[in-house]
Amino acid sequence: MAKKQQQGAVDTRHYDVIVAPHITEKSTMLSEQNAVVFKVAKDASKPEIKAAVEALFNVKVTGVNTLVAKGKSKRWKGQAYQRSDAKKAIVTLAEGETIDITSGVQG
Repeated sequence: MAKKQQQGAVDTRHYDVIVAPHITEKSTMLSEQNAVVFKVAKDASKPEIKAAVEALFNVKVTGVNTLVAKGKSKRWKGQAYQRSDAKKAIVTLAEGETIDITSGVQG
């Protein structure tokens, strides 16, 4: 039986869950509503994403929405190939909390 981790304790799995920040015009506009968008591991669940963001960035998360962007079919030099699928998480932060994506991870 696995022991329940302490709230806010950084685990190596947290670094595997959060792959990278997703910086686009749309994600920048979401930051006005206190939300941040991350690329996450395909097998990451919402509770895992919430725990990872809270531990890595030392903030309070109020909600996590996830989506899977299906990879497009493309052609290059006449050969067809498929881009890989990507999972993204829109993380809503508590009022007054912020994450500075450009500063990197504290921890």
